[in-house]
Amino acid sequence: MGNGEARVRGLAARAGGWSARHRWAAVGIWVLFVVLAMGLGSAAGRVDVKDSDQLKGETHTAAKIIEDAGIDEPAGETVLVQARGSGPKATDAEFRDAVTAVVRAVEGTGRVTHVTSPYTTKTISKDGRSALVQFDMRGEPDTAGERVKPVLKAVAGVQKDHGSLRIEEIGGASMMKTFDDAFGDDFEKAEYSAVPVAFGILLIAFGALVAALLPVALALTAIMATMGLMGVISHLVPMTDAANSVMLLVGLAVGVDYCLFYLRREREERAAGRDAQTALRIAAATSGRAIVVSGVTVCVAMAGMLFTGLAEFEAMGLASLIVVAVAMVGSVTVLPALLSLLGERVEKGRVPFLSRRRQGGNGESRFWTAVLRRVLARPVVSVAVATGALLAIAAPAVGMKTQNLTLEQEFGDSLPIVQTYNRLNEAFPGGSDPAQVIVKADDINAPEVRSALADFRERAVSSGASRGPVEIELHDAQNLAVVSVPLVGGSDLDQAGASLDKLRDDVRPATLGEVDGVEAPITGQVAGSKDFNDQLAGAVVPVFAFVVVFAFALMLLSFRSLTVAITSIVLNLLSVSAAYGILVAVFQHGWGASLVGAEGVGAIVTWLPLFLFVILFGLSMDYHVFVVSRIREARLRGLATKDAIRHGVVTTAGVVTSAAVIMVAVFAIFGTLSMQSMKQMGVGLAAAVLIDATIIRGVLLPAVMALLGERNWYLPTWLHRLPDLTHDETPQAVAGPAARDDEGEPVRA
Repeated sequence: MGNGEARVRGLAARAGGWSARHRWAAVGIWVLFVVLAMGLGSAAGRVDVKDSDQLKGETHTAAKIIEDAGIDEPAGETVLVQARGSGPKATDAEFRDAVTAVVRAVEGTGRVTHVTSPYTTKTISKDGRSALVQFDMRGEPDTAGERVKPVLKAVAGVQKDHGSLRIEEIGGASMMKTFDDAFGDDFEKAEYSAVPVAFGILLIAFGALVAALLPVALALTAIMATMGLMGVISHLVPMTDAANSVMLLVGLAVGVDYCLFYLRREREERAAGRDAQTALRIAAATSGRAIVVSGVTVCVAMAGMLFTGLAEFEAMGLASLIVVAVAMVGSVTVLPALLSLLGERVEKGRVPFLSRRRQGGNGESRFWTAVLRRVLARPVVSVAVATGALLAIAAPAVGMKTQNLTLEQEFGDSLPIVQTYNRLNEAFPGGSDPAQVIVKADDINAPEVRSALADFRERAVSSGASRGPVEIELHDAQNLAVVSVPLVGGSDLDQAGASLDKLRDDVRPATLGEVDGVEAPITGQVAGSKDFNDQLAGAVVPVFAFVVVFAFALMLLSFRSLTVAITSIVLNLLSVSAAYGILVAVFQHGWGASLVGAEGVGAIVTWLPLFLFVILFGLSMDYHVFVVSRIREARLRGLATKDAIRHGVVTTAGVVTSAAVIMVAVFAIFGTLSMQSMKQMGVGLAAAVLIDATIIRGVLLPAVMALLGERNWYLPTWLHRLPDLTHDETPQAVAGPAARDDEGEPVRA
């Protein structure tokens, strides 16, 4: 070309070049996009997933029948009245007086309805030492936790007057309030503390205030825009609070990472003697392209959640996909514009001591240079040791036990209401979480239907699935009946699950199943857990296959190397397996559990392995693409494969380490939360990212590539017809004439 510049072919390079030339327009468009997205989201409002859409199977059918019938299930509450030690029994006057006082106290609040005495409903334990006062909260069940405080206070007042008895309230509303009070601020604290933690690490990495602020600003604006877009999209795919939390986690992680990759490359090129404009073009063509490849790969991984059929996972997958896409677009558009505007001012606010470079002028890490020297000198030994270590770490995962955590496992015994839950289940097995049979008929009062209901009630007890009492609530106007069946097993989910199977597979077919035109799906907490687990188990193979196949295809097209595509998948699977092993060792076997406050959990929460696979596979590709892109760039520039590996790893080690430290720190914050499921998620993510950025990218990847040599770039002839998405621009191709020093010698890039 006439001006000596090479034609810039890549999408990222074109976007970066346009943004640098039209910097104010690029910044203005980004700000307008963020503002419009937030405005549209605010105007549209967020639509949350309905109960009837949470799950498929019988739980979904039951919720849909209730919803279509227009029946609002109120938030039910129970007061357990129980003798302490050798205290009075239910037949004693003192016990009766306490029950009467509870009934009067809760009715006196004006917040409840349908108060029933245990002497009327026969909800007295077999040993006669426990009884249940039951009632419903007035108003919407979803907000009952906000109105239950006066009722709890009234019950506590009765407790003060009857020291020989335990008088404790439990139910949907009281549990909602208790957990909100105890853990409601956990997420907010974690989310708010993640930003300053990331900023602090970036300040150490860059040693300059402005440079550290840029990645945080990009991540936050990407998150803000995504929140708005989620509001609009929720009218098509309903969202959840969990999706919002995951979006914040992923958005902060990738938003900071992408900006970090871009900014470090631009600074590195300027340090090597390039002028600001040339350095920016090189960063756009190299790191910008790596960001696009990485972003698309992460989006594909997140899209895997859409194949679960579970509303919660679909919402999390879509929210994560959107925030990654927004952060990726922002990184290759508004970031070059801001760097062009700032110029040398990106170094403003330099922090003493932190601003001293600990690397050579070529951006190579001294520590990783020393490590790579040993790894590349003995690649066979390095592969054997690293692989052996990772397989040893992954070994405990072979015996992984997954289950929906009980209240005691999730929250421990620190909350009184958890102890109340256990006492109630001991006295009334299954009473706090009964199975519910939603019976729909053409005529609910038809003789054959009434007879089948009575037969079901009798057989539920005689089959051993329940010890009773089995209660039937008729809704004549809707031709519905709700049958509540306390399950044998109570809070023991395995035993309660066996009782549920008896109801579904034996009792129902022999009774309600004999009547034409009757639907009788069985729902409840145990049923919901079982349906969730069954659906999740059915989604594992499709999700794994989708993520692995599409990630493989993207790597193949982006690097035009069959070897790179295969090794990237194998290394990522090894990384995820190691994370599984750490989770099982800590939370199931209890090795080092006291260090993270996870004693006595004994299992991995059911949804976590699939969730971790999708998230980690995406985030691991982030580093892999960045490192391999740099190695391939050096190889295309003429370096021998081993020299290209050394150059690619050591020049990216600093930025990968900084990015990993930020991710580990952010995820570790979630590992400090009180809920065991969130703790498991935080520890699993933090451990996996740490392993990935050190053992995988620093040792195993370079050792494997060194062993493969030129075979790293192997592409069979029959695959040459595939689309070419490489768009490689080496610094020499993009920069034009090399910069020269004062003596006329080329400056080393």
